[in-house]
Parts: sequence; C-alpha cells; structure tokens
Amino acid sequence: MRISSPSMNIIYRACTKASKSLIRDFGELEKLQVSSKGPGDFVSAADKRSEKIIIEELQKAHPDYGILSEESGVINANNNEKRWIIDPIDGTSNFLNGIPQFAISVGYEEKGEIVSGMIFDPIKNEMFFAEKGSGAFLNNSRIRVSNKKMLSDAMLVTGGPRSSSKNRDDIFKEFENISRKINIPIRKFGSAALDMANVACGRFDGFWQRELNYWDIAAGLIIVREAGGFVDFIEKEKKASPKKNIIATNSKIHEELKNLLEKNIE
Repeated sequence: MRISSPSMNIIYRACTKASKSLIRDFGELEKLQVSSKGPGDFVSAADKRSEKIIIEELQKAHPDYGILSEESGVINANNNEKRWIIDPIDGTSNFLNGIPQFAISVGYEEKGEIVSGMIFDPIKNEMFFAEKGSGAFLNNSRIRVSNKKMLSDAMLVTGGPRSSSKNRDDIFKEFENISRKINIPIRKFGSAALDMANVACGRFDGFWQRELNYWDIAAGLIIVREAGGFVDFIEKEKKASPKKNIIATNSKIHEELKNLLEKNIE
C-alpha cells in the first residue's frame, strides 16, 4: 500500500483490524436469516463491534483527538482542531440482508477540513484512500475520475430517500427529472461511501444524494477531490444543517448536474 503519513497508517490499521470482525459477522448472517430472533440485533451489535475496534486503534495513537462516529456520537468534544470521522458500516441495510456492498469509512479532519481518508470494502478487498496533495489510490494503483463530458451519457448513482424523510416526494421527483435527461438508467447501491469511491475511480461519472450524515461522506470528500473530481454541498436552507445534500462528479459533468439539482430545490 502507498501509505506514507502517520495519520493514514493509523487509519489503515484501524480499518484492517475492524474488517476482520465484519467479515466474520457477515459470514454468520446466513444462519440468522432463518432464526426466530432475526438478524437486526446482530447487525446492530456488529456495527458497534466494528466501531469499538476502530476507536480503540485511533485512540491508541491519539487519545486526545476528537471523534465523530455514527454509533457513539461525539468523543473529546473540546478538540475540534483534530478529529476522526467514523462510519463503522456504511451500507448497513445491505449488510443486514447479506448483500456484499458495504464499507468502513474513516476520515481525518484538521480545522474543519478533511485532509485524509479511507473507504475499505472488506468483501472485495478494495481499499480507497487519499491524502491532501498526494492523489487518490485504490490498493496499489493511482485512481482518476472518468473523462465523460456529456451528462446525457453519464453513469450516475444516487440513494435515498429514507422512509422518515419529509422530502420523499421531492426526492422522487428529482430522481425522475434527472432520469429523463440521461440515456443510462441511474444506479442505486445503498452505500454512499462506496458510491463516492466509485466516482473517484471512474466507475461512475457522478453521484448525488440528499439528507446524508457527515460520517457517510467524510472520507469520500478527500478521495473524490484527490482523484480530480468536484464535490459540492447544496443545502435547501442557508442555515447550517447536520444533514448533507451532496454532489460528487468527474468535474466535466458537474455544472450541468448541479444546475439540474439547484432548480429542483429552489
């Protein structure tokens, strides 16, 4: 692996250690599908086990750093200068149903900016990572976004909305409107982190999704940007929101997709 900085080495150790637990738990799911208890509680426990391993590894190196994590929330809240942003299983519903499309996502933030990050798909053994100014990689290979220039020919991916969303109808309408502008059907795979990683390596030309959490996308921000892509946040309200509306593209189709999305939320 082409990892050089101390922070990336720490993230690498945390992700690889947690992945062993996730692979083992994922292998147990088939038995649980037919049990009376069902897999829901088991998956929640798997999520927490993965997070516990990651946090322990990160805190071994820097016990004073801040942490924002899906399960545990905020740790060391007084340190906003340096903190880890953790999603122990991005794609939990896929995991729950035995679908091998999920990942561990860890970003490292300094003074409000993600400067390094890793998205690790333990089933496919694909590790996407990037550091500010050093490019983006998939395992041992440098990655770049695609060269697709026309939105009409783009391969796009999205996700949502959640059943609890107050904007479900608008999000469905937006999906329909964008679908009419392109020739290839839009994909939905159920993991925002992997969707962004796949934009970074050129498998997809663009990704958008509304109402995401910061930990869903933190590592993806630096990976897409270091691969030559663009990332934007489009918020319905000007006030800061804990939920993120994001667009990530190869840069060439960015303005066209962004304009379509902005029209839908005005």
